[in-house]
Amino acid sequence: MSIGCRDLRVSAGGREVVAVSRLDVPAGETLAVLGPNGSGKSTLLRALAHLGGAARSGSVLLDGRTATTTELRRAVAAVLQRPVLQRATVLDNAAAGLRLRGVRRGEARHRARPWLDALGVAQLAGRDARTLSGGEAQRVAIARALAVGPRVLLLDEPFTGLDATTRTDLLADLRAALDRQRAAVLLVTHDREEARALADRTALLVNGEIRQLGPTAEVLDAPADQECATLLGFTTQLPPALTGREVLLVARPERCRPLAGSAPPPPDAVVVEGVLRRVVPLGGAFRLDLDTPAGSLTAVTTAVLTEGPGDAVRVAVAAADLRACR
Repeated sequence: MSIGCRDLRVSAGGREVVAVSRLDVPAGETLAVLGPNGSGKSTLLRALAHLGGAARSGSVLLDGRTATTTELRRAVAAVLQRPVLQRATVLDNAAAGLRLRGVRRGEARHRARPWLDALGVAQLAGRDARTLSGGEAQRVAIARALAVGPRVLLLDEPFTGLDATTRTDLLADLRAALDRQRAAVLLVTHDREEARALADRTALLVNGEIRQLGPTAEVLDAPADQECATLLGFTTQLPPALTGREVLLVARPERCRPLAGSAPPPPDAVVVEGVLRRVVPLGGAFRLDLDTPAGSLTAVTTAVLTEGPGDAVRVAVAAADLRACR
């Protein structure tokens, strides 16, 4: 089953916070909605599920037809940022969605158990859910959503608050779990690596509007405009006044290479001169902040510079690492 919307608009506090003219997620596809904090990502997800009390207009579609709230309740399972678990065992929490759909307790437990196994928490089945860590609780919440066999799965930043190791493990387990089912999946995230790991396509949501949509690898590597570039980590931005080019060029700071002394740049590189303002250790690398005639510039390097704050520095960016955007 596919989920989508047409002319979906959501207002809160007297202003419009989401305005999406068209969005479609077919069965078997994972679409990531990637955006900064406050861009309207969670609001969009809740509007698609007819959750919350915000003023909403437009249509939510299931298989191309306008869906009622009742139809959405039957088709959709959602995993929110902070899992809500009952005062019960882990297994009973995983079975809770099935129980709400009228499945008998024994059958619900039987159908939920394989999903606990798939999410790596089967050994916790008999434990009181209130004793779980954040990562464990999120795994149980995801197992509960998958156990009902949803035709649409909505994931609202499910990795928020997890430590790096827990997050990496859960990403891998969730990817494998999603491969086992044919739901249309919409993942809301602010992290491009989560989109890269899980999503077939990615939509960039900025100020409540979809600015860019396409295959994940293409979107993450080719920002459409300056705000999309910032969102995707292309935070070193070189305006025409600095490069002599006709368009804004952007690059990721880790692709900006400081040139030592009189070392020649690569033949196809853009070279920018500036004054080093500060050097910030990042644990194995250094962030360099430069002041240039057209504004600040950031580079990240593993090289140890002999220059210090106040010294002139040249930074080279290879043509292959530059992107042009409006």
